[in-house]
Amino acid sequence: MLPNAAVINQAAVFTIVLSGLALLAGVYFIRSGNRESHMRAMLSASALATLFLVLYLTRLALGYEKAYAGPAEWKLGYYALLISHIVLAAANLPLAVIPLGYAYKGLKAAGNLANVDSNPVARAAFDAHRKWVRWTVPVWLYVAVTGWVIYLILGRWGEVMPH
Repeated sequence: MLPNAAVINQAAVFTIVLSGLALLAGVYFIRSGNRESHMRAMLSASALATLFLVLYLTRLALGYEKAYAGPAEWKLGYYALLISHIVLAAANLPLAVIPLGYAYKGLKAAGNLANVDSNPVARAAFDAHRKWVRWTVPVWLYVAVTGWVIYLILGRWGEVMPH
């Protein structure tokens, strides 16, 4: 294992925390009716999540992986959390990309965010976007929070696996 792998791991954690915060900001902005700030926050959340994925996969390629070595009575709960995290993280990628595609289609049709409601093609695309994000946001938040919890657990009760 290269020493840079631990640094990459820290950078990955930092980016996913920022991604989760940007996601929460995006939800706040859209509920406040601020479409432009919502768009910026969600693009930031998506870019940071993408950077996290690159860093995470790089870290694994460098051989930095931790295994749970904590109390035996918590092992089943930890693995249930880990499995749900992995399954929903895999599902989250298409769940995030599809609504981004609808938002792009709507913005392209409208020309700008101010014209969304007056353009039927844009309105339909943003309506589809909204339907998808009702699933995406809770999954994304669950994946982010469980990832942080897993990181904390492994920080306390994890052992770097030899390669």
